[in-house]
Amino acid sequence: MQLTNQQTLPVSQVQAWEALNDISLLQAAMPGCESITPTGENQYEVLVTAAIGPVKAKFKGKLKLADLDPPNAYNIQFEGQGGAAGHAKGTAAVRLEPAGPHSTVLHYTANANVGGKIAQIGSRLVDMAAQKMATEFFETFNAKLAERYAPAPEPAAAVAEPAAAAAPVKKGGFWAWLKRLFGG
Repeated sequence: MQLTNQQTLPVSQVQAWEALNDISLLQAAMPGCESITPTGENQYEVLVTAAIGPVKAKFKGKLKLADLDPPNAYNIQFEGQGGAAGHAKGTAAVRLEPAGPHSTVLHYTANANVGGKIAQIGSRLVDMAAQKMATEFFETFNAKLAERYAPAPEPAAAVAEPAAAAAPVKKGGFWAWLKRLFGG
């Protein structure tokens, strides 16, 4: 299976890099992710529950970041075991490209091989499940980025006072106006 796509992130390239290396943010955005635990430098153990067609399983896997080029790119190597459901192993290349002061394009290409029951389901269902997971991840990830890095709200514009109230009052101006109004 190969999955290639790009996503526009609503943050600067440095903020995107920080977010892509924030375990709690990634765990919150990844569908079915129960845990991401560091096991060494740029190495993690991941526990994910995934449904691929009629097969639903808990996958325990290892993830390793390689070829780090902050804040531009890195590669991911992964492998996971889902018991009787099967296994997966693969790589992903992630590259960030600035697209403005508050916009970054994330390019990714993932290649994976699956075995066991999930391989018997058929590549089309596996591809659709992978695409669905990627879509859900980026929807949640972008929402979390918008929350975390939302621009500070601009101060509210001062409420305009009525012209009469804002105009300087001349000595006796109000009383003179009342006299004219009531014919006095």
